[in-house]
Amino acid sequence: MSERVGGLGPRARLTALTVVLLVAFVSAGGFVWRARQDLTAAQAKASGAPTRNDLAVVRDVPHLVFRNTALGADYGRVAMVPLSAPAGPRALTDAACERVYATRDEAICLSADRGLLTTYRAQLLGADWSVRRDLPLVGTPSRARLSRNGSLVATTTFVFGDSYANPGQFSTRTVVSRTDGELIGDLERFQLVVDGAVVTAVDKNLWGVTFADDDRFYATAASGAKTWLVEGSLAARRVTAIREDAECPSLSPDGTRIAFKKHGDLPPGRWRLAVHDLATGSETLLAETRSVDDQVEWLDDTRIIYALPRSGTGTATSDIWSSPADGTGAPELLVSDAWSPAVVR
Repeated sequence: MSERVGGLGPRARLTALTVVLLVAFVSAGGFVWRARQDLTAAQAKASGAPTRNDLAVVRDVPHLVFRNTALGADYGRVAMVPLSAPAGPRALTDAACERVYATRDEAICLSADRGLLTTYRAQLLGADWSVRRDLPLVGTPSRARLSRNGSLVATTTFVFGDSYANPGQFSTRTVVSRTDGELIGDLERFQLVVDGAVVTAVDKNLWGVTFADDDRFYATAASGAKTWLVEGSLAARRVTAIREDAECPSLSPDGTRIAFKKHGDLPPGRWRLAVHDLATGSETLLAETRSVDDQVEWLDDTRIIYALPRSGTGTATSDIWSSPADGTGAPELLVSDAWSPAVVR
């Protein structure tokens, strides 16, 4: 017969101790959960950008589309503001995207479904922000662009890694499709020509597409420790390097310049914004000296806009800034609590 202490045997004492520990764990967990809920509710109440309820009115005038990053229940939803009043109240859509880009008639939305296992998807949305069709997507969303006439769409995802800070330490997949659903191809399978020679290295990556027309486009190519601004042809399935040290290009509305980020001699993971003149090959550094890891957008032919995470707040919010494209002036805050801008005229 086993020894008993205090009327309880070893197994009973172990069971009792387990119950006590379980109750303590559940109570502590409940306290933490309630504290987090209270904090979330307080953040939602204390923050949030002013909104408006006339989405159709905003959509009918030149406007800016972006991802809302104001803390609260509407975090991550796609929003719009008139270009005439970018700092004013925003109209919210029903779409929620990690990255968004839009034209007047449609939008591309890269979204995340965060559960035990996070999954991602790319969807083409109509002018009413309803889903038209799913598009090919493999990996973690990074960049998205539509052609100006809305016939072409490009998506870039990280298949390996999650940063452009160190070329050769990540792998991307950039897919171009027609918005009617026809797959054109993976740009990594296109021929890459640098200084007249075909690059056959296995670490070749391409990302950050900006369309010129139904065939011609610009993008970033990388191999080893080098990056290039490339001009490509969908019909020829070829991209050709224009210049070195240029990433995430964006073609100006008049088609004469490319805004991009360059690494230069900066520390790893830092970039400087610049503009490349396609006719002369000249480079203009912009007044923005903070590191911008984004594919910028042109507000018009004289200014570019881009998103920057807000520093020092400990939150996941960001803001959209504007800088003159000729290197003069100084950066100006355009839209607070916003990310992934697209200008729609």
